[in-house]
Amino acid sequence: MPAYEELLDELSDLYGIVPEYCDIFGNRHAAPASTKISILKAMKLRTGSADDLHLEITRKRTRQWKRLIDPTMVIPVTGQPLELIVHAPVREGDEKSVIIKCALIDESGRRELFSFDLSDIEIVERKVIEDVPHLKIRLLLKTAKEIGYYDLDVLYTSSSFGMTGHAKVIITPETCYIPGEKDRTWGLCVNLYSLTSARNWGIGDFGELRAIGEWTAGLGGGFIGINPLHVLPNRPPNGISPYSPLSRLFKNFIYIDMESVPEAIVSNEAQAVVVWTGFQKELKELRASAVIDYEKVARLKAGVLRRAFDYFYDNHYLNNTPRAADFRLYAEAAGELLEDFALFSALQEHFMSVSKTASWRDWPEEYRKKTGTRANEFRMSNEKAMLYHKYVQWLIDDQHGEIANRLITLGMPVGLYHDLAIGSSDGGFDTWIAGSIMAEGIDVGAPPDDFTPAGQNWGFSPVIPAAMRESGYEFLIQTIRKNMRHAGALRIDHALGMFRLFWIPGGMKPEHGAYVKYPEEEILGIIALESVRNRVMVIAEDLGTVGDDVRETLLKFRMLSYKLLYFERNYPDPSFKKPAAYPDLALCAVTTHDLPTLYGYWEGRDIEARTALGLYPNEKLRQHQITERLRDKSLLLQALKSEGLLPEMFSEDPADIQAMLSTLCLTIYEYLAKAPCKLLAVSLDDIIGAMDQQNMPGTIDAYPNWVQKTPVTLEKIMQNRSFPALAGLLKKSGR
Repeated sequence: MPAYEELLDELSDLYGIVPEYCDIFGNRHAAPASTKISILKAMKLRTGSADDLHLEITRKRTRQWKRLIDPTMVIPVTGQPLELIVHAPVREGDEKSVIIKCALIDESGRRELFSFDLSDIEIVERKVIEDVPHLKIRLLLKTAKEIGYYDLDVLYTSSSFGMTGHAKVIITPETCYIPGEKDRTWGLCVNLYSLTSARNWGIGDFGELRAIGEWTAGLGGGFIGINPLHVLPNRPPNGISPYSPLSRLFKNFIYIDMESVPEAIVSNEAQAVVVWTGFQKELKELRASAVIDYEKVARLKAGVLRRAFDYFYDNHYLNNTPRAADFRLYAEAAGELLEDFALFSALQEHFMSVSKTASWRDWPEEYRKKTGTRANEFRMSNEKAMLYHKYVQWLIDDQHGEIANRLITLGMPVGLYHDLAIGSSDGGFDTWIAGSIMAEGIDVGAPPDDFTPAGQNWGFSPVIPAAMRESGYEFLIQTIRKNMRHAGALRIDHALGMFRLFWIPGGMKPEHGAYVKYPEEEILGIIALESVRNRVMVIAEDLGTVGDDVRETLLKFRMLSYKLLYFERNYPDPSFKKPAAYPDLALCAVTTHDLPTLYGYWEGRDIEARTALGLYPNEKLRQHQITERLRDKSLLLQALKSEGLLPEMFSEDPADIQAMLSTLCLTIYEYLAKAPCKLLAVSLDDIIGAMDQQNMPGTIDAYPNWVQKTPVTLEKIMQNRSFPALAGLLKKSGR
């Protein structure tokens, strides 16, 4: 038998562990044996000895031969007969007796039956598995199927054997949905939570989203881009990042516009809370604060929502009013997933009240699975508590949908542009319901790069590729479908994660992690299917160390690339690309929440912040970035001049620009507007002159991540003459 190390490398390769990676500085990192062992254990494989490894290798290599049919088949639509592969045991002389019967069931329940004997099948390979001869058989179902989800039941018989198998068959389109291929538009991207106004409760909500959306539509914008609205704990420091949610399947109640909740308006109990002096004092403090207090906002909103729900329950739900009927329709359509979320939320509240424990991993064992006896008992005896959480999600969905429809009615070609985080926190709802496909003891992150030289650990568990596939991709399908609801476009954060994710074993530094491969063609095909069905464009965030092979595959599926001005250079020459060099199938922007605003970039605010936080591993790197920034500002001015956009008032000395950043900002967006990219995303923070970026990667609470409010109110933003000026420039550019 080969040595342990050889077997470890072989098993790692079979399960998609990439043996080495190259960081952004060009340094190669080989995955240590300890990393491979930890990852394989997290995939629920045995690695204790060479015998264990040999057994796992054998199981992996023979698995497809020992079952009749693959449990999941993702097949691109071709318009041709459906091709299936089955594996079956057969004794010598049995082949003439082979009979295979198939039933293909579509989403409406319609069944098509097929029967095959030896004359109808093609034997493509023979192999002996555990001393038993097996056949690999190709079948052609003489039917051309449309895109969609199907169930397949297969029965195999021969003189010596009888087997059954079931599979989910997913027929996918060739590409994602793209409306009006030649149309270009622009939109305003906002951090919804950061918006301030005279009416909100200390955090931007659907009320602000409606107002800024209608205003942007009036300026000629085609979409409003917003941060992920996923469910959060709403508790600092780790429970406020929109990219580290409890669940990506449901939304945070903190975004509800309380002044638009009918029951909150008519309920005497709810209004008594709102007009109470103590409540109004806290509300005034929340509005006046320069930063967001998530816990306090959540507490105030929850207090009123509880009373609004009581009114709904007593006056609508129990009396079967038309409003109750609307609620029941929503709950019925949301199905088992909403039921499970309501149970999880009620359990979480219960354990928070008795033991201050939010993570389900700290709950008693019998509650850690939704099918546990005690969990079911809790479900049966806490129906009203669960109903409250369904009611809250209904309110969110109703307000969200109303805004989306309103923006389309106003003529926006895209409407709402949603953002999907790459994962969710380890102790949240998603891992509770999908624990069987999650890797435990592993975090996802990123290797070292320019902005985070020590690498990143994002603190959530990855999905096990093989387990995800075995489960029929159900969790992926639900996640994509939920996040496309009410959207015209969906940005998928860290698109590289559809190809490979950087797994970091618990307790290790990010640099000691390793990439793990995912079945990208199948994942992308499923996303394309949901994109076409929901008529939603897909933007793949492909920044950083993403190879050309990844970008080519994304392009094949017609997913928009994500192009940032800061990074679009003529490498190895650091000069900025001309607008004409940008691709058409892309979204272009200046910056993101993780990068400096234009004002902050020009003044080096991000470098100052990283210096103060001690994020530079050495002074040499810090000085290098200061020098680069001076160079890049000059290069940017040269790029603007080359396009005839640098106003005569500007010199080419970056130091002379400080007093005219507002004009420079509009000029930079005019530069980007000349690009053929389908979408141009304008950052609200850039136009209002915000200095500080929303998030500083590599920090948790040392930097005010996710809590900074816009420095001016929404009312003043809508009076800012820079926005009509920008809209005029963009219209002139053909957007």
